[in-house]
Amino acid sequence: MKPFLLNAPIKDYIWGGTKLRDIFGKESDLERLAESWELSCHPDGESIVSGGEFDGMKLSELIQKHPEILGKNCKKFSGFPVLVKLIDAKNDLSVQVHPCDEYAHKYENDNGKTEMWYIIDAEPGAELVYGFKEKITKEEFRKAIEDNTLMDKVNRVPVKKGDVFFIEPGTLHAIGKGILIAEIQQSSNVTYRVYDYGRLGADGKPRQLHIEKALEVTNTEPLDPKRPVYGMELDGVVIQLLAECDYFNVNRERLIKEAKLFADDSSFSHVLVIGGSGELSFDGGSLELNMGTSVFVPAGTGNYVIKGNCDVIITTIP
Repeated sequence: MKPFLLNAPIKDYIWGGTKLRDIFGKESDLERLAESWELSCHPDGESIVSGGEFDGMKLSELIQKHPEILGKNCKKFSGFPVLVKLIDAKNDLSVQVHPCDEYAHKYENDNGKTEMWYIIDAEPGAELVYGFKEKITKEEFRKAIEDNTLMDKVNRVPVKKGDVFFIEPGTLHAIGKGILIAEIQQSSNVTYRVYDYGRLGADGKPRQLHIEKALEVTNTEPLDPKRPVYGMELDGVVIQLLAECDYFNVNRERLIKEAKLFADDSSFSHVLVIGGSGELSFDGGSLELNMGTSVFVPAGTGNYVIKGNCDVIITTIP
């Protein structure tokens, strides 16, 4: 099967802005475009095939018909393993934590969430929350939530364009306002919210908190927020390994002319354009690449080439 484009479902959470429309050209009738789910088979929002003989089909339905497009590395998972998002935080996201697989399978009928963030852009002074300044006990954590002093205990990290963060389950975290992010995560929508700045939801009531579950799963030890990013330049292409774990491998490739790539039968590749424009060509066709273009390259595609002046994030399954 040939590579194909994906259309992303859009989420209009209260903290979202307009950059996904203004910068990435995402189309939606929603006023706020908080997240676009660029690669998703999650029931809370599924990617849709765009163009070709399967135009308009849910990605999950196409996979049911042609499971071979995933590659053999996906066979170890019970379902589609990853979810790739673009996130525009016009305002602060809630302070939250995600559980591990074991806890999520037991209590949520969903996966846990390991995730990584690539900072596409950040306004001056932007920062995020990553863990705690110093070790605290579970009871001190509870008390800080109850007496509204939690934000005095969290670790605030300044961010800039190009930064990478890896967030393991159990890590207290929050994306701050003014940050534009590409997020690659396990396919999960389980979030335990512990602090939300007293904001009201669409129903005029405070948004739900999940304090008891958060207390059970949160790591209250201080954590190092940044992981090393390994990079190299090869034939005019700057290649960076952003993350590798049991669930996904993520590379960023910045090219001025072309990058020659290969998709064998071990895994599909997902290509997300986060800068510039170009063309993805393969045996029998090509696809135009622009800001926010999302391409599914089936396992077994073989050689494919990205040409142009563009910046892409490529996700595969290890």
